[in-house]
Amino acid sequence: MARTIAAFNMLVAAALSVPLVEAAAPSLAPPAQAVAARKAVFPDTVLYGVAYYHEYMPYERLDRDIELMQRAGITVVRLGESTWTSWEPREGEFHFDWMDRIVAKMQAAGIAVIMGTPSYSVPPWLYARHPEIMVVPKGQVRTPREFYGIRQNMDISHPVYRQYCERIIRKIAEHYGKHSGVVGWQVDNETGAYGTAGPNVQAGFKEWLQRKFGSVDAMNKAWGLAYWGQLLDSWDDLPPVDGIINPGWKLEWERYQRFLVTDFLRWQASLVREYAEPRQWVTQDFHGATRTAVDSQEISKFLDVAAINPYHDTQERLDGWWISFMGDFTRSLKKAPYLVTETNAQTTGWDARSQYPPFDGQLRLQAWTHVASGAHMVEYWHWHSLHYGQETYWKGLLGHDLEPNRVYQEATRIGAEFKRTGPQLSGMMPRNRVAILHSVDSHWGLSFMPMGDDVRDERGRPKANYTAVEDQLHRALYDLNVGADFVFAEEPDFTGYQLLVVPPLYVATDALLESISAFARAGGHVLLTPRAGFTNEYDTVRWTRMPGPLREACGFSYQEFSSLHDPLRLKGDPFGVGAEANTVSTWADMILPETAKPLAFYDHPFFGRYPALTRNAFGKGSVTYQGTILSQPLQQKVMAEVLKAAGIAPVDEALPAKVRARHTVSREGRPIHFYLNFSGEPQAFDYPHGPSTDLLADRPVAQKQRITLGPWDLAVIRE
Repeated sequence: MARTIAAFNMLVAAALSVPLVEAAAPSLAPPAQAVAARKAVFPDTVLYGVAYYHEYMPYERLDRDIELMQRAGITVVRLGESTWTSWEPREGEFHFDWMDRIVAKMQAAGIAVIMGTPSYSVPPWLYARHPEIMVVPKGQVRTPREFYGIRQNMDISHPVYRQYCERIIRKIAEHYGKHSGVVGWQVDNETGAYGTAGPNVQAGFKEWLQRKFGSVDAMNKAWGLAYWGQLLDSWDDLPPVDGIINPGWKLEWERYQRFLVTDFLRWQASLVREYAEPRQWVTQDFHGATRTAVDSQEISKFLDVAAINPYHDTQERLDGWWISFMGDFTRSLKKAPYLVTETNAQTTGWDARSQYPPFDGQLRLQAWTHVASGAHMVEYWHWHSLHYGQETYWKGLLGHDLEPNRVYQEATRIGAEFKRTGPQLSGMMPRNRVAILHSVDSHWGLSFMPMGDDVRDERGRPKANYTAVEDQLHRALYDLNVGADFVFAEEPDFTGYQLLVVPPLYVATDALLESISAFARAGGHVLLTPRAGFTNEYDTVRWTRMPGPLREACGFSYQEFSSLHDPLRLKGDPFGVGAEANTVSTWADMILPETAKPLAFYDHPFFGRYPALTRNAFGKGSVTYQGTILSQPLQQKVMAEVLKAAGIAPVDEALPAKVRARHTVSREGRPIHFYLNFSGEPQAFDYPHGPSTDLLADRPVAQKQRITLGPWDLAVIRE
């Protein structure tokens, strides 16, 4: 079912019993070391699946579940990642019969298996023997938080934990590495470092700093430790990070925390590959959104396919943006199709306060929205709703009665559509002309020195931090039906793009800023946002006039900036958004134009002398700078104007407001257009492309033909 992975060159190791021996600490690779990425792979159709836990069932029903899965068109299940105690109920006692039966029956039914390593939830017996493996958070460096009960509370770098973890992984990989019913492996689950800061972690951080800086003198200089008399004389003087507030120091700690995750998952993947056949791919199910606690791009290099768990709003709040945002980010990690390893089936929540089952048609619309972003597998968490435990109300396709229901019936339609059209969609990818530059360091830098008060958006997230502005920029593109990829500050590659959109690039090397300037000089167009270029890679403020190395490209400088107590209006509503939306807030870079042309000014007796937005013709391209935080309607208008300046004309401008368009290209080079109606009312529009075929209805579509989508409906049309 999955394409053979030609790039696998690991030899399949002989199955060996693994004694418990002292495990090595994480291997500290030099921070700037380049790692060659594994070749991306993907299924040769669109898979439809569920996470399945027969071990959670209140009674025996494996055959019944498989029968219902077949009827629904389920083609893949994820097994085993949550149940270490079922694999190893007592130390050194391994049980496989229970899983062998499940895998065999799935294979006989034509349902492929993704096997998970169960490392993210440690058994009670392991905690009882070794409470020292639990996370010691910052602030408790001398008082371990030794409690048990919630998952993911272990120190992933602790050598004792690693010993037990290695043994169970090797046992499972040995057992299923050659199993013809297993097509892939998921290492761990939504992995993080979980704030681990115990003595062994602090010691590892010291080694990390020694390798990065070479000497305490170099570190003293980079972080300005003469301030408050904190100069270090030797590495032995390095204090625990618990009380540190120096921004550069905190930034490096966050980098080290992310490294622990990268090292842990790389280590797990290497263990699995000692046993797995080349046809079996390895993935990791990233937690949703742009993950600032992990280096997802670096981790993806040693995965064969990237995967994500994108949960999202439903009912009246379903608009497709959050699905598309997460999909665009995950697809960009390997520049290849990706997998959805968990997503909404019915309702979600760790209690009963947010139970919003999808309306009729929404489950299907959700599934196809994932596919439109490049997903080649849509898998629900989970098949059945639980009768006990914290996730009782995180419901699966089957409810608590474990019988077919309204949502299950809709799933059967999705399964049939994926079966019929999946092979035609395999390998499709968008050809976007817009890229968003993602900088994890800038997220952390701004979180240490935030721009504004703790004002929250409707999702409960700060409105003016890095991720909020990044979300806003992507949202503007999405609402304009313009596709976007993400590129990454660690290894920026702007090749093939016409427009580079840059959220607040607060932390950046000179080289990164110079590459942005070079992109514009060569004919690219850039949209920059506040604080760009303010600090270097050590989170140290540059001692040149801002915006530092970007000054020539931006065509202005500034020496002052200001927080904004209250929102300000722009003079004369320059973008025609109306009085209510013609507002900016939070922050103002007080711009002094040099060669840049002002696009808008603040309507204020003092700030009115400074432009809020500028554009500078630079080389063959241009740089647009917005020195403040825009309202969402204003941001969308500004984005539309920037797209026009970049020569990117949306082809779907005439679509109804609730219809979103997503565009991809098949492996054969044929454009495929997805039209998605995120409303409970019928929507109609004239098809703007040439002669095509509606893949779901299996009928021809002519240019300018009137298309009507029902409530929460969609069309998939191939030219």
